[in-house]
Amino acid sequence: MAVPMESQLQSIFEDVVKTEVIDEAFSGMFMDSTEDERTKLVSCLGAFRQYWNGLPQDSHDQCVQWIVRFTHSQHSPKRISFLYDCLAMAVETGLLPPRMVCQALVSSDSLEWERTQLWALTFKLIRKIIGGVDYKGVRDLLKAVLDKIQTIPNFVSSAVVQHLSVAREVVEYILDRNACLLPAYLAVTEIRKLCPEGALSHWLLGTLICDFVDSFRPTARINSICGRCSLLPVVNNSGAICNSWKLDPSTLRFPLRGMLPYDKDLFDPQTGLLRYVLEQPYSRDMVCNMLGLNKQRLVLLQHKQRCPVLEDQLVDLVVYAMERSETEEQFDDGGTSQLLWQHLSSQLIFFVLFQFASFPHMVLSLHQKLAGRGLIKGRDHLMWVLLQFISGSIQKNALADFLPVMKLFDLLYPEKECIPVPDINKPQSTHAFAMTCIWIHLNRKAQNDNSKLQIPIPHSLKLHHEFLQQSLRSKSLPMTDYKIALLCNAYSTNSECFTLPMGVLVETIYGNGSMRITLPGTNCMASGSVTPLPMNLLDSLTVHAKMSLIHSIATRVIKLAHAKSSLALAPALVETYSRLLVYMEIESLGIKGFISQLLPNVFKSHAWGILHTLLEMFSYRMHHIQPHYRVQLLSHLHSLAAVPQTNQNQLHLCVESTALRLITALGSSEVQPQFTRFLSDPKTVLSAESEELNRALILTLARATHVTDFFTGSDSIQGTWCKDILQTIMNFTPHNWASHTLSCFPAPLQAFFKQNNVPQESRFNLKKNVEEEYRKWKSMTNENDIITHFSMQGSPPLFLCLLWKMLLETDHINQIGFRVLERIGARALVAHVRTFADFLVYEFSTSAGGQQLNKCIEILNDMVWKYNIVTLDRLILCLAMRSHEGNEAQVCYFIIQLLLLKPNDFRNRVSDFVKENAPEHWLQSDWHTKHMTYHKKYPEKLYFEGLADQVKPPIQLQSQYLPIYFGNVCLRFLPVFDIVIHRFLELLPVSKSLETLLDHLGGLYKFHDRPVTYLYNTLHYYERHLRDRSNLKRKLVHAIMSSLKDNRTPGWCLSETYLKCGMNPREDSVWIPDDTYYCKLIGRLFPNPAAHALHVTCVELMALAVTGKDVGNALLNVALKSQPLVPRESITAWMNAIGLVITALPEPYWIVLHDRIVSVISSPVLSSESEWVGYPFQLLDFTACHRSYSEMHCSYVLALAHAVWHHSSIGQLSLIPKFLNEVLKPIVKTEFQLLYVYHLVGPFLQRFQQERTRCMLEIGVAFYEMLQAVDQHSKHLSFMDPICDFLYHIKYMFTGDSVKDQVERIICSLRPAMRLRLRFITHTSKMEPAAAVSTSTQEKEKSQKCQIKQWRSPLSWPCSTNHTPPPREHTHRIVGH
Repeated sequence: MAVPMESQLQSIFEDVVKTEVIDEAFSGMFMDSTEDERTKLVSCLGAFRQYWNGLPQDSHDQCVQWIVRFTHSQHSPKRISFLYDCLAMAVETGLLPPRMVCQALVSSDSLEWERTQLWALTFKLIRKIIGGVDYKGVRDLLKAVLDKIQTIPNFVSSAVVQHLSVAREVVEYILDRNACLLPAYLAVTEIRKLCPEGALSHWLLGTLICDFVDSFRPTARINSICGRCSLLPVVNNSGAICNSWKLDPSTLRFPLRGMLPYDKDLFDPQTGLLRYVLEQPYSRDMVCNMLGLNKQRLVLLQHKQRCPVLEDQLVDLVVYAMERSETEEQFDDGGTSQLLWQHLSSQLIFFVLFQFASFPHMVLSLHQKLAGRGLIKGRDHLMWVLLQFISGSIQKNALADFLPVMKLFDLLYPEKECIPVPDINKPQSTHAFAMTCIWIHLNRKAQNDNSKLQIPIPHSLKLHHEFLQQSLRSKSLPMTDYKIALLCNAYSTNSECFTLPMGVLVETIYGNGSMRITLPGTNCMASGSVTPLPMNLLDSLTVHAKMSLIHSIATRVIKLAHAKSSLALAPALVETYSRLLVYMEIESLGIKGFISQLLPNVFKSHAWGILHTLLEMFSYRMHHIQPHYRVQLLSHLHSLAAVPQTNQNQLHLCVESTALRLITALGSSEVQPQFTRFLSDPKTVLSAESEELNRALILTLARATHVTDFFTGSDSIQGTWCKDILQTIMNFTPHNWASHTLSCFPAPLQAFFKQNNVPQESRFNLKKNVEEEYRKWKSMTNENDIITHFSMQGSPPLFLCLLWKMLLETDHINQIGFRVLERIGARALVAHVRTFADFLVYEFSTSAGGQQLNKCIEILNDMVWKYNIVTLDRLILCLAMRSHEGNEAQVCYFIIQLLLLKPNDFRNRVSDFVKENAPEHWLQSDWHTKHMTYHKKYPEKLYFEGLADQVKPPIQLQSQYLPIYFGNVCLRFLPVFDIVIHRFLELLPVSKSLETLLDHLGGLYKFHDRPVTYLYNTLHYYERHLRDRSNLKRKLVHAIMSSLKDNRTPGWCLSETYLKCGMNPREDSVWIPDDTYYCKLIGRLFPNPAAHALHVTCVELMALAVTGKDVGNALLNVALKSQPLVPRESITAWMNAIGLVITALPEPYWIVLHDRIVSVISSPVLSSESEWVGYPFQLLDFTACHRSYSEMHCSYVLALAHAVWHHSSIGQLSLIPKFLNEVLKPIVKTEFQLLYVYHLVGPFLQRFQQERTRCMLEIGVAFYEMLQAVDQHSKHLSFMDPICDFLYHIKYMFTGDSVKDQVERIICSLRPAMRLRLRFITHTSKMEPAAAVSTSTQEKEKSQKCQIKQWRSPLSWPCSTNHTPPPREHTHRIVGH
């Protein structure tokens, strides 16, 4: 039978600790000789060795724990000491693993501070043997020792302190950087877990822990962005969608990596940042992105994501608005206070609706913050904001959720007498009635719920309530005041009372059944109401009332679609519906319902007139629709285009025109997020047959990736999100690009199209085929055979070329030609237009000039304006999208210019349209009248009417036109004009032609949806082409901006200085702006933090007749030079503004920062080997130095670089690895230079890890290579510890073992002291850490605290600071990790 482990161990150890009775009686008086002690130890150890060697591996832990328990059960210090000697010898001779022994000792329940002698002996033993524990074991032991120390109370007898402090010595030894038992980084992590920021360490450890943690402040600073708390984004800017702005949703803190002692302000809640973003328009998506709030997840999981910190900021914003209202005299003038309340209302509804904020909590918090403040001027506006949410949600939620509003009422409405009824002719009267409306909704809810919580009408609101009751009894409700809005707002939850006012609104825009009006085109009639509901009235309706109205409109449209009514929708209804759709607060019933319900229903009903109407609304009325809805509609349109019923001239033109607008209007920062949603099936957002639409998408893709610097630093599209999209496009519509267009594409796109080159039909073959078909046309006699042959699917798309030849030779087209055109159909005709465009270029290229050329021009214009064979916008789009080279490209652009300017037809249309109309359609009530007047003067002819009249005999057409409410050839041409300008910019010889086009047609930009964005994109994308063409830049900016001068307030875009000096061409002396100009320009951003201010500033800077390099340097000088206009106390805010502007400019503007960095790193301050004045980590702490007026130029450049890179896109940042390797690495030779580079790049590793891991790994390796160069070049290294701490931070937080293979060789080549410290990075214990300390006089390291010597023994140890030989126990340290 096997003997139990306990019995065997007992027999081994009890024999050696057994004492005689006399020893016990006279304890301390009998002492064993050293010889006897040694004999007993050897004997005990021999017996134990024999037992241990036969013990199974899995019982080792249990065995050691028994020994520790046995030892701790002894009461005699002598016995404990002897047993501990046994354990020490067992460890020293390699019998027992030191980690196992140490862990068993520290984890023993018997190890209590009250047993002071046991405590002292235990920690002495740990101190003796811990040197042989691997670094992870040392980390675990440190944690355990610190936990044990925490058990010591705050008050103990001074007599025991000496015994207890042995534990401190163990901690001190573990933390000793020269002993290097573990990476100090792991030690500080454990300490910070136990003692987070602000917590004090245990008294026993004194300043030991504080000093150790403080030694990591340099590392924390290396990883901190200078002035980060002062850096603020601009919403809708491409830099705003990155990870730079993420905050912890529960604390609003920055998500800092590692347990480092960062500066206190980085641990503070960033309420200022969130508030700043919340205040900006269109910011809700960015807020959700910052806080990780997911709308989709919430809807799918029905999971509440309440965010109390967001609630607090919304409440603070309301309080701020209340304060602002106190100081403003007037509210209804559209001032800043009114805009703020409107914005607040929209924000509140969104965040409360999606349950990110709790309405009752917010109201109670508001009450608390407003109590005793006496802020009552803004009370009506506050109640208006609350009414928005209450009216829309009270039916679905408990009454108790809304009752806190009455507490707010008691606070804000202290009047004892009745509040008088306001003037209901003013829109703000609806705000004055808001509290009464809230009471009516609460009362209605209480009645419906049979609740006992019914509240009597407050006395102060009686007159308001009586007025509403009286109005409800009124027989007629005029549209001249706001009585209808008041009733809708008050009774939207009471169907009996709501029907009357809502019925009046609806009837006003539907028109009564008897009235009819004509619409453009033939046979198109509509219901008679033409005056839409004014925006003031719509603004005065609550969200709930608006939702009821839009629901009523959508339901009616669907009903009419099902009924296939021949009567078109009333213009008033269409315009009002358009106006309602732009309200973000009613998104679910508004634009979302429009895209996902109304469009599919109308399509299913084959109500093509209504479908055409909806697409017109989207094209010409809905300017601020979120990008995911626009891309969703684009997907719908591509599906529509494939349906046979849409193969109709007018509808096909509308579908393609709308799709083109959607594609070209996509913002640069919107393209990637939207198209990556369709990567699994890219076909849905691409056209299967329209080469022009797919080309437009590629151009948008090229522009977006250029502006956002997506491809910067890349050579290929492999592995990127757009590879499948491009491949699918090439499968659908294979095509080439002209070399001058291709040269503007980002390099990876250029490489893709060069690899996927498509063979093109030669112009000679085209000419031959046209001649062949023309011969057939002339030789065939049977009418049916002719029509069948030329309109047959699959036959060459050459028919427009044949019509051209007919007109050239015979000056007329016969009836058969018309029949063929009809039979070909709208969809197939596009291919004919495409071929015709190529044929035209060939014809004009080979034309003899003179009379023949004039004849060609005349025929071409007749085909457009006289015969209506092809519309101008389609023909020019096809011409602009062809890929001609050299002379042929110039001919193509010459044809475009002739088409647009040679006859007066189009110029007159543009001139009259620009003169008679204003772009602010939302302010107009007579758009329809002007629209009809214009169409009567210039009727649209989309069914070859001109040709039908000219053939002999003339054909009587009765084409059924689809209703046209907004469109015309001028507006349809605008997105085509955008493309035409870009094509002309690509080809230098046609610059003058472009200037002529802009002179005559530039006025159209008055009606552009986003003129500033278009100008910004154009100047940015074509920066390289426009560098030396300052006149053309000026002309472009002038044409677009001057078109808007009558519709914008002065100073809305360009600065006065630029308008005075920069707009006037002076060939003799080009205007070079001075520093004051740049300071003033950047200063414009402060009161206007919106994307508009940023874009107009960039447009002006790019329009200057100054190189990008000079502009970039001037912008940097705004912060780096002493400027009278830049207040010293707000320097970080100015750096933030510079960062925003310079990163929104093309590469030549911001790349100059690299030159400044090189200049600083090469300066004597950093490159000198001599002592540097001061402690470098303090001098590189820009914020602290700036406050104490002790900053240096190098710290200014560091802070500015951080501001710029913080705002940079990941594409811009991806140049940093190349910059480090090719530029900085060769010049970094000193420790100061190295630390500067670490400070410069260190804070951005987190961003690289999240967005571009490859760059992070390259930077990691570059840091080691620079260290190697510094190590070889420098005689002394004074800051080894912070350097090593930073490298360990990179390993544990970012790279892991990914760069181990590359850096192992480098670490092995470093000086011994550095090698010792970094040995844990490579996990190689065989790097002889023992040999890591040199005694040579040349290698005396000036490390921060002490020097290190090498002991030439089989195992060597770091020495103590007084250079005495190490204690005996050190000589048995076991190497091995």
